Amino acid sequence: MRNTSTSAEASEAGGSTAVEPPESPAPAKRPAAQGRKALLSGLASAAVVIAGAGAMVAAGSALPQPVSSRAVPAGESAVPAGSSVGVCPGPARLLEGTEAGTDPQFSPESETAASSVTGAVLSAGGVLPASRLSDLSGTTTVEIAKEQARSGVAGGPQELLAGVVAGRSVDQVSVLSADALANQKASAAAAMKFTATDGDLQGTAAANCLQPANDQWLVGASTTVGRTSVLVLTNASTTPATVSLELFGSAGQIQAPGSRGLLVAPGSSRPVVLAGLAPGEGQLSVHVRSAGGPVAAFIQQSVLRGLTPGGVDFIAPGAAPAVRQVMTGVDIQDPGQVAAVTGRSGYEDAGPALQLTVPGPSDAVVEVKLYGRDGQKALPNGGVITAKAGTATEIPLAGVPAGHYTVVASSDVTFVAATRVTRGLQDNRAADVAWAASGARLGSQHVVPVPQGGQRHFVFGALDSRATITYSAITADGKVRAASTADIAGGTTASIAIPDKAEDSDVVGYVVSASGDAAYGALLLQQDGRDDVSSLAFLSAAAGQETVPVTLSY
Repeated sequence: MRNTSTSAEASEAGGSTAVEPPESPAPAKRPAAQGRKALLSGLASAAVVIAGAGAMVAAGSALPQPVSSRAVPAGESAVPAGSSVGVCPGPARLLEGTEAGTDPQFSPESETAASSVTGAVLSAGGVLPASRLSDLSGTTTVEIAKEQARSGVAGGPQELLAGVVAGRSVDQVSVLSADALANQKASAAAAMKFTATDGDLQGTAAANCLQPANDQWLVGASTTVGRTSVLVLTNASTTPATVSLELFGSAGQIQAPGSRGLLVAPGSSRPVVLAGLAPGEGQLSVHVRSAGGPVAAFIQQSVLRGLTPGGVDFIAPGAAPAVRQVMTGVDIQDPGQVAAVTGRSGYEDAGPALQLTVPGPSDAVVEVKLYGRDGQKALPNGGVITAKAGTATEIPLAGVPAGHYTVVASSDVTFVAATRVTRGLQDNRAADVAWAASGARLGSQHVVPVPQGGQRHFVFGALDSRATITYSAITADGKVRAASTADIAGGTTASIAIPDKAEDSDVVGYVVSASGDAAYGALLLQQDGRDDVSSLAFLSAAAGQETVPVTLSY
């Protein structure tokens, strides 16, 4: 949000007025001595007047001269805290037909498909902010907490509580919202999880419910044969949004008719088939910019290799362009088996890879490092490549031992990045794919929703030196349990299994904080006995009350 300052400028005008003695009437006849006395008295009075006028002029010249502008120190103005809003994608669905253009129609999902939302809202001062899960029309489906008065809340430290949504089934886009409390933005987060064990969309796809924005980057799309990528734009605000897309492929920026001026009405979603804008692209990044209302953007992507499902995922926006991008929650399988799979025709994208895009005019020299449980692992190609300006570039991450990793990419110019994660090594058996988006450095009190079912792991990466992570389970009964601590050495990645229950109550989330050196975190989801995989970067923690400088000028 851009703040506009106003200013006022004061200007003073100074000067002097000439004083002339008044014209005297004709004198009456009188004695000479008396006339001389009157004349001397008049001259003395005139001298006093002239002296006074001179003093005024001298005083005026001694005053500060007027200036055209005057510097006024910038003051700080508090910005009222707004509601916390997270928009969750709807269930994954197959496209129906291949009509020309970019507006799709969807067919029903498989019989075993299930979609659910899990979320949590933290208390402030012992009071839960008014919060709810609703659909795009604003109809409440789950009331998490009602508005409460703070007058009855006792002073002093209060027990941290949570309002929760535990595995709520959904069949459309949903919105988690929490009102500000005491002019502080609520700490709240949710995630949507889709699973299917039959049909073309077999696998697990999960995504954080995102705060809508006016500028975001999505990396990892593909529009080659057998790959379906649908960009879904959702406007949960009351203001119309006009969206423009910038597309970057392996050969450079793509000028696509129909990519500008896409209108998304308030309380609606608009899907866009990316193959209609950029067909045949193996690496595709999308820059989404909106004027008016902010939007939430996801790419539903699925892979079909012949008749064999190759996975489904929701590609979410990552960090803004920067000279360093960090992705954790990257699961890599046995390098020998990965090489055998990716060597087959049609399976070239069945292995792990880093994909990055340089939006600026200068090429980027990028250094890639992989941090595993035992420290840094060397890439076979040395880990240094040159990425052409304006293009999407893919860097294979094969050749390192199996395990959980943190990927760090650094360059001399800004870029965006994401890492592909794959599971499945057997012929003619359904595999899965996920994209680990670049994340933000961990701070204090991140709310991390944990979808229920399957294997769930925290994956934490510390970059240069030691970091300490504290994490407290949020359970379905609304309690925040005692904190656990993990001490992570610099240049390593730690993986922590998440239990199903804490003190006989289902675990639905965590409160995570970090101290020490820069640390990053992600949630890795898998399924027992299946090759399902999904990776969710931690969202930024809720900020305190913000202030902006207000400058006074003319």
